[in-house]
Amino acid sequence: MSDRKGSNMLTRVISGVAVAVIMLGIVWFGGAVTAIGLALISCIAYSEMISATGVRMDQAKGPCIFEVVGTGVIIIYYAMIFFEVSTTYLMLMVVLYVVVLMLIFVFTFPSYRASQVMRSYFSFVYAPVMLSFVLMTRQLSVSQGEGIYNVGFFSVWMTFISAWGSDTCAYFTGVLFGKHKITPRLSPKKSVEGCIGGVVGAGLLGLVYGVVLKNLGRLPEGDLWAYPLLGICGSVVGQIGDLAASAIKRNFGIKDYGNIIPGHGGIMDRFDSVIFTAPLIYLLTLIVLGK
Repeated sequence: MSDRKGSNMLTRVISGVAVAVIMLGIVWFGGAVTAIGLALISCIAYSEMISATGVRMDQAKGPCIFEVVGTGVIIIYYAMIFFEVSTTYLMLMVVLYVVVLMLIFVFTFPSYRASQVMRSYFSFVYAPVMLSFVLMTRQLSVSQGEGIYNVGFFSVWMTFISAWGSDTCAYFTGVLFGKHKITPRLSPKKSVEGCIGGVVGAGLLGLVYGVVLKNLGRLPEGDLWAYPLLGICGSVVGQIGDLAASAIKRNFGIKDYGNIIPGHGGIMDRFDSVIFTAPLIYLLTLIVLGK
């Protein structure tokens, strides 16, 4: 039994490192590589949510009409972000998608149920739209002197540092010191001590990252303090995102969202905390670094 646990842990670690390396490459290159990579990840996440929430009724084989249309909308949405279309039009796109879903519902009635429409829309906002803030952060730049400072390239990594770094710190802190369960009915292995360790760890990782940027001459004067702040805030919302994803799985009686990542499950199982940290890191980048 111990050998099996060790093997599972090794598989989980290798898969986790592989996902991190892939994301490093996708985000590092920027431009079309980042847009296409994140759009693909979002389409997979959307498909997993469609399946998990029961939009595909009666164990249907293959995608349903909501999934097909939703995938098309995701691709268009990411293309709009890539070409830096105004946020007003992005918001309009998100709103108009409701109209599209309702048109399908009305003109195919009674083939589909209202619950399928609502779950399809939730799946679209919850995964692809929230993940799109990674791309939006990566593309952020501000004027600095006579040039342009690509602040997004440096702050976007805090999305993953505050999410996955926090997860790692929370895990080891919980194993060593965890005594008080934070949500025993939802996630019995998570402890208050582990959550605190995750927040502190993410803050320290943010500080280390900021110091590295400063030593490399990539950090404007006075911005060092911002990175620990991003780490702490990202950790808090990332842990909420982790628990939220677990709550959805409990409600629908599934163990994992998929099986595309050995030892982790699906894209949603690995990116559940990133989904929550991405919009926050984008917002904080605008507020504290977008000078």
